[in-house]
Amino acid sequence: MIDARAYFAAKLTYEIDASDLAAARAAGRAPIVVDTRSGAAWDQGHLPGALHLPGGELAERAGAELPDLDADIVVYCWGPGCNGASKAACTLSEMGYRRVRELIGGFEYWARQGLSTVSAHGRARRDADDLTAVGD
Repeated sequence: MIDARAYFAAKLTYEIDASDLAAARAAGRAPIVVDTRSGAAWDQGHLPGALHLPGGELAERAGAELPDLDADIVVYCWGPGCNGASKAACTLSEMGYRRVRELIGGFEYWARQGLSTVSAHGRARRDADDLTAVGD
């Protein structure tokens, strides 16, 4: 039988949602945030301060761009319909990174919660989607 408490504790160890990531950043406990999407997706918008390491280049570039295997790292891709962040987290874990988490909902839910994004047009914020539970 699966121990539900152990399952959910492990899940919370390896995932973070947009609200918790925003709160950590505001409190000065910002992890390294890695965007694993394509260059075109990055150009449309990304999290402020994110490092762009597309999934196909991650294994090749991570050692140089993420030299600390103990760094707190959060990876994201487009959204819940994409497993690019899961693949990136798996790759980084296989490379020896010990503190890797996935951003639940990815860029989509970050933007839908009305959090700041950056693109070639500068910094922007969308109105929060009425269906998101900002502050939960």
